[in-house]
Amino acid sequence: MLGAAETAELLPYAALVDALRTAALETNAGKINCPQRQVLSMGEGGAVLSMVAVAADLTVHKLVTVVPGNAQRGLPTIQGQVSVMSSVSGELLLLLDGATVTGCRTAALSMLGVVTLMAAAPRCVRIYGTGTQARHHLRALAALYPEARVQVAGRTSAAAMAFCAAHAREFPALSAAPPGPLGEEVDLIITCTTSPEPVYRESARPRRLVIAVGAYTPQAAEVAAATVRGSALYVDDPVNARAEAGDLLRAGVDWQQVRSIAQAVGAGVPTGPTLFKTVGSAAWDLAAARVAVARAGCNKSVMGQR
Repeated sequence: MLGAAETAELLPYAALVDALRTAALETNAGKINCPQRQVLSMGEGGAVLSMVAVAADLTVHKLVTVVPGNAQRGLPTIQGQVSVMSSVSGELLLLLDGATVTGCRTAALSMLGVVTLMAAAPRCVRIYGTGTQARHHLRALAALYPEARVQVAGRTSAAAMAFCAAHAREFPALSAAPPGPLGEEVDLIITCTTSPEPVYRESARPRRLVIAVGAYTPQAAEVAAATVRGSALYVDDPVNARAEAGDLLRAGVDWQQVRSIAQAVGAGVPTGPTLFKTVGSAAWDLAAARVAVARAGCNKSVMGQR
């Protein structure tokens, strides 16, 4: 069983983006068996999630709890583990930290959206949120797009400034978002909040990609309905999105007009306003597991002398 730091060491973002692209195409082709995840309510607004994916090489099972109130307890919102097994022998290969896998592969999935749905590298990014997902996305941007300027918007200006101060060393081009409407230079929006109501209400604009990450229930939406309706729509997992993508559900979208990220790969960059909604899938955990297994085989500091 690997802890958070050891798990993160096995999941570099560039390799994750490549593995996610492959997994998306394999899922679209029916080569990864990934049923809809099971979600059961827990006390005080929490939930336990069970997610399984099977491919020819690996099988993964992620069991995690999501407890939004844990911030007040000084505990992580997401806790749990990812079991990685051989699909040939059934042998247990790795136990990875579930929260770290979730955070890293979610941020890498957003980066797959960037490379697939944007014509050029982002110049100016606005991140909404100052929690764990915001931190993972900042690190993904630092690894893959270090030249981008990043603005952070929090619930309060003090929260945004504290986040920037905490991460100034790893990402010098980081600042608290200025008040008022967004400037034309902002070409990438990433919402990483647990807000049940929209935090992004700007009109849909060409040459601006909006990636909605945080909301994962049908009742919650981080992006205003008018923005959703005015955008070309992509999702990571069409099956789970129909049940959980509150941003799209609350906007009453025509699901016939919603495409998967797999369909976008190699299809050319959209020219108009674009929104990429992610809800998560065990297939993405399987992609992360492939990267971790490949790297663990030659990483003695993580796996020990075996």
